[in-house]
Amino acid sequence: MRICIYGAGAIGGYLGVEFMRAGADVSLVARGAHLAAMRQNGLKLLIGGEERVVHPRCTDDPAELGEQDFVIICLKAHSITGVIERMQPLLGQRTRIVTAVNGIPYWYFYKHGGRHEGSTLESIDPGGRQWRELGPQRAIGCVVYPATEIEAPGVIRHVYGNNFPLGEPSGDITPDIKGLSDLFTAAGMKAPVLERIRDEIWLKLWGNVCFNPISALTHATLDVICTDVGTRALSKTIMLEAQTIAENLGVKFRVDVERRIEGARKVGAHKTSMLQDLERGRPVEIDPLITVVQEMGRMTGIATPAIDAVLALVAQRCRLAGLYDGTGGLGEARSLEVA
Repeated sequence: MRICIYGAGAIGGYLGVEFMRAGADVSLVARGAHLAAMRQNGLKLLIGGEERVVHPRCTDDPAELGEQDFVIICLKAHSITGVIERMQPLLGQRTRIVTAVNGIPYWYFYKHGGRHEGSTLESIDPGGRQWRELGPQRAIGCVVYPATEIEAPGVIRHVYGNNFPLGEPSGDITPDIKGLSDLFTAAGMKAPVLERIRDEIWLKLWGNVCFNPISALTHATLDVICTDVGTRALSKTIMLEAQTIAENLGVKFRVDVERRIEGARKVGAHKTSMLQDLERGRPVEIDPLITVVQEMGRMTGIATPAIDAVLALVAQRCRLAGLYDGTGGLGEARSLEVA
């Protein structure tokens, strides 16, 4: 089983170390100081009081690696379209693409059924390029729950969690997804195969769509957002708008809004990924976490006034910081391509 982890940052590096320790044939695509450090000293994972070091095959040129059985994308979602051409040498006829990214993936409406079957989402897949050039038929969904960080070039620190739910867009339990789940398990992680992976995607997105922009605007941690009367109420309003959209598309939530907010509060003084990116001067994931929900609201004819307002504010905040170059909203109407 040949596996390429495309984007060997915090999550990708964590997977790379653990997969290699489980005996998998792993290659990492990275760049800059992180790549240089891995080449010189190997890749180090700090986890549970241990230091685990591997010496992976790593490169900034995917063409060196050849066709893979699985390509696990661990990039920020807004970066994927820019590397589609570079990914092509990795993709053979049977290659599967695992979308270990935040937010709604490009393949969302593949094997979805109903009136939106085959639709692409302009906010996350401009012009439908990912759909056409990566192919929804290759996709396997993956929801990333662990928290990790790059402590220094070539050094990954595991903070918490080891759960990576997986699912075929069709809901089928295929040999490919079973084999991938078995690898995660052999590497000491959890990767349950779900028949309704979209439900799990929305469960995580449900928090990201509100907590991320609110934290970027206020610099508050999760415990503060979830206990302050005003920000908790705003979070709930945004989540209810998102829930209405998701349920219109057939999603089922296994918890209610209050329980989801309480779960976030119990995480404690945690900075969301958007706040961390803002503080570190890195591009922020506004479109895959917020704009896409607005777009899906327009697809379904559901109004999103709270999402619209917060999206406009956080987009302007990040645009002024030079960390976002999107529109911060879809305007009156953008047509959706149908395959």
